[in-house]
Amino acid sequence: MLKNITLGIKAYFGAFSLISKLKLWKYFAIPILISIVTAISIGFSAYGLSDNIGAYISKVWIWEWGKETFTTIGNIIGGLLIIALGLILYKHIIMALSAPFMSPVSEKIEAHLTGNQNHSHRNTSFWQQLWRGIRINVRNLFMEIGLTILILIISLIPIIGWFTSILLFVIQAYYAGFGNMDYTLERHYKYAESVQFVRNHRGLAIGNGLVFMLFLFIPIIGVILVLPLSVTAASLKTVEALQLKNKIQGEV
Repeated sequence: MLKNITLGIKAYFGAFSLISKLKLWKYFAIPILISIVTAISIGFSAYGLSDNIGAYISKVWIWEWGKETFTTIGNIIGGLLIIALGLILYKHIIMALSAPFMSPVSEKIEAHLTGNQNHSHRNTSFWQQLWRGIRINVRNLFMEIGLTILILIISLIPIIGWFTSILLFVIQAYYAGFGNMDYTLERHYKYAESVQFVRNHRGLAIGNGLVFMLFLFIPIIGVILVLPLSVTAASLKTVEALQLKNKIQGEV
């Protein structure tokens, strides 16, 4: 799996040049807008709700001395909780709503890699692609939240608690990579088959998702470039994986 994680990461190195070569930037206009609007909405929510959550947290401190300091700390914790939840919601929202715009990008990359402009694959409409994106990402959202809660409970164990922060990041990365890979898989597999394919290639999903998550820590530029680069990188490796399974023909 470590080899596939490395391959998923390395795919980003040629992503920018491939986007320019195939003139794909125009396809990313609406997804980039979706990404920016979603990020701003989450930011304002964190700012507006942090005080409310902080007020609830501060009730734990029953003494008068240090009350103001503890309230400030509570507000900060509240904001961080909103942002943490926002990061989970952010990636699934943008990947679900961007599905109809990312599928053509993935298809053009596949045609370029295989040299075959007339692929035999599932033909789906704009609304079918959107529904597929929503269905996949809602499924992944609940799976991720469930695993996150379980890991947070495990984090209370002193001996292994330190490891859980790394595990949480890997879980987020896996589901980010999952969504990016499905833009290609959507043409070749039905829902259940795609889920199994990603499970069998979880290393590629994690590698792609790790860079995706790191991009979100880059102010402004991160939310602009995260989808174009991550989707292109995921498409490259997903097509290669499909070729190895003889699902599609052509040479990379």
